[in-house]
Formats: sequence, C-alpha cells, structure tokens
Amino acid sequence: MVKSSGVEAEKVKGLAISSLYGGSGIPVDDNLEPLAPCLIWMDRRAEQETEWIKQNLDLDELFRITGNTVDSYYGFTKMLWIKNNWPDVWSKINYFLPPNAHVIYQLTGEIAVDYSSAGNIGGIFDINSRDWSAEMMQELGIPIEYQPEKLISSEEVVGGLAEDAAGKLGLKAGTPVVAGGVDAAVATLSAGAFQEGNHVAMIGTSMCWGMITERTNLSNKLVSMPHVVEGKEKIYSFGGAATAGAVIKWFRNVLGQAEMEAERLTDINAYELLEHKTRNIPAGSDGLLLLPYFMGERSPIWDSSARGTIIGLNLFHQKAHLFKAFMEGVAFALRHNMEILENSEKVSLDDKLVLVGGAAKSGVWPQIIADVTGYPVKIIKSAVEAPLGDALLAGLGTGLFDSPEVLSDWLEYREPFQPDRKNKKIYDQLFIQYKEIYQNLKENMKNIGDITR
Repeated sequence: MVKSSGVEAEKVKGLAISSLYGGSGIPVDDNLEPLAPCLIWMDRRAEQETEWIKQNLDLDELFRITGNTVDSYYGFTKMLWIKNNWPDVWSKINYFLPPNAHVIYQLTGEIAVDYSSAGNIGGIFDINSRDWSAEMMQELGIPIEYQPEKLISSEEVVGGLAEDAAGKLGLKAGTPVVAGGVDAAVATLSAGAFQEGNHVAMIGTSMCWGMITERTNLSNKLVSMPHVVEGKEKIYSFGGAATAGAVIKWFRNVLGQAEMEAERLTDINAYELLEHKTRNIPAGSDGLLLLPYFMGERSPIWDSSARGTIIGLNLFHQKAHLFKAFMEGVAFALRHNMEILENSEKVSLDDKLVLVGGAAKSGVWPQIIADVTGYPVKIIKSAVEAPLGDALLAGLGTGLFDSPEVLSDWLEYREPFQPDRKNKKIYDQLFIQYKEIYQNLKENMKNIGDITR
C-alpha cells in the first residue's frame, strides 16, 4: 500500500488503528497469543448470561456506573459466556484485547486500550471515571487483571513501530502508532461530528446512529462510550440496527435475481435497477410495512428474538413495492433510535442529519430517510469512512494538528435532501404502526423461534 501510493516512508508521520467493535475482545495467553476467537458484537450466544445478570445485578446501578444496560450485544456478557462454556480458555487468559489493541501490540509490542473500546464493552467500564470498574467486575466475577491496566485517549500515542512490523509495512521504524478506537465512533468523527449535538447515521451492513455530548447516562436504551476525540470529556451515544444494508443485500440476492443478471449483462448496478423501479411508488409503499429485524435487534428494543416481518401484502403489490418498503423499514429503525434523544431534555440535536455509508450512495434512500425522520440529510461529496478519522487522530497524536476542527476544512457536502412535508405526514402515522406492530408480535416472534429451535 505504501509502495503503490508513491509516498515516501519518511513522510508518514503516524498511524492510527480503528477496528470493529470486538465484543469480548480477543482472549490472549501469557505470550499474548490468541486462545479463542473474538466474540464480536453480532454474536448473540450470551443469552443465558444476560438473563443471569438481569436476575442478579442491580440494573439501575449498572447503568449509573457504566452508562449502559445489559444485552448479549455487550462484551461483558460474552466474557461470562467464555467463563461458563470454555473453562480451559478462561483459566489461561492473560488479557482480553480489543481488535485494534491487539493489532497495535503486533505493531509496537505495547499494550493499551483506548477509552472508546473499553466503554463499548459495557458493564465493566466506569464511564464517569474513565476507568475499569472494580465494583462491577467483582459482582460479575470477571477478574480485573484480565483487562489491560493502561487506558488512554484515542488520539494518544501507544508506541513506535517495531523494526519487523516497519519492514513488512514499508514504513520507518519508530513511526508513532496512535490508539484509534471503535470504527463507528471514528467514522462518525470522519463525518465531522465532534461537538455537542452533532449526529450522524452510518448505514452499511448494519446501522449506527450516534450523537456527541458531554453528558453521561443519557439513556439505557442506547450505547454510550467515550468519544474518540477529547475522550475524557465527550461521549458518543448511539443506537444501532443489527441489519440495515444487510436486508437490502438479502433482498437483492433472494428476490433480485433478474436485476443481478441485468447487471452482469449491462454493468448497471442491480441496486440502481431496483431503486429505479421504486421512483413512482408512493410513501408507505401502498400499505406495506417492514420490521427489519432479520438478526434480532439492538437498540432501542434490545430483543434477540425479534424477527423480520412484512405486513400488508396483497396481490396488487409488485417487487418495487417490497423494495421501497425495505428501505422505509430501515429508515423507521433509524427514527426509532433518534426518537430516544429527540424526546430528551438533556440534549439538543443539530437540525441536520449527516448520512454516510452505502446508503449515502443511493439516489433514493436519502430522500426516504429525510421524509421519515424529518431532518434534512447531508451527504459528504467524497465518501468518508473511519480511515479519514484515523488520519485525524494520527495527526492529533503526533502534534501535526492542534484541534479536531481542522476536519471541517476537509469536508464538502452535497445539497441536502429536504424532507417532503406530505410524505412526512404519512410516515408519521406509519411510524406509530411500526412500533405497535412490534409490541403486538414480539411474543409470537419469541414463541416461533422457541418452537423451531
């Protein structure tokens, strides 16, 4: 990569490493070798551990200390699953290392965990003191020594690039390596979110909508962790849909075979062909409504038994109706998360929503999102993801930049998608139905799962 870029190694002043939210983290032994796979955020196996915590811990106290609730999404429940199901692994653990921390160890030989990765684990991190919670670890039965002692801000230097790693990367030994953080928070930073009230929706395979604040403990329905800039003062609170772009991909793969074949023959993207057919479909897809819970759901319902549901089908509906309903369903999931803080007196959201990820490339979906949420939708002209935020963090950590505000000069936005008032009125009514349908069906969803399991 360095060689193909044409950039001289001496001109690379620093690196920052972001990674997916690694759930439990990677359990490593005394030699820092992995003992077992990393149980990532999507892994839902820790259901029994989640129920045990609900029965045996004070959840209000858990929220007060950590700013988070309990669900099999969180890393601390997955740690308990390892304890209960892999005792041979548990007995040999030296540390749980988040993915970016493990990569940084490979690059530098140094061990440290950034605040965002630690906070996203949930129940063992004190969000107020920005430190591990000895109290919660004792109640949970997770040894505090399993967590690396050094906790740092995402823009801090962990160490210098080791000789062997530098040789493999084509970089200069000693190049500073900055801690980085959880990819969702770093991608949110890439979109220009570092001040109170800034909020960004990232819609790729999954969906994360997050906002920046200095207030801890906003809502136990959202996930909260220190932000990746000014992590001792600022919080990144977000809600997430387990499947967003994933349900659109499922639709293309299962129901869009004709469009995929047309793509092969014409090089016109299958998603574009599907979207084009929806342009004359009215808001609400002529009575179709989707609950996009294809892999359970994270916030705000926190229900691993939730399942995808299509309601309202009749013989009049065509493929285009279904495809638009799928896009609308993900937009409703986004609004469901945004509603948690819109109704809060603690924070005030910016009057525009920034959209990044695959959905931002669509010619149709951003307008649906604007109409469903009521927020003008801003899209950055050049596609940005976590690497831009990593570059900023590396610059801050090495002293090249004094402030994250330099990022504002890097971003150029397209003309916002403005909400259509007529469509918004329709979606307001359908959003009520969206929430009620889940409440009415959630026991059926669980029962069907239990029967077929």
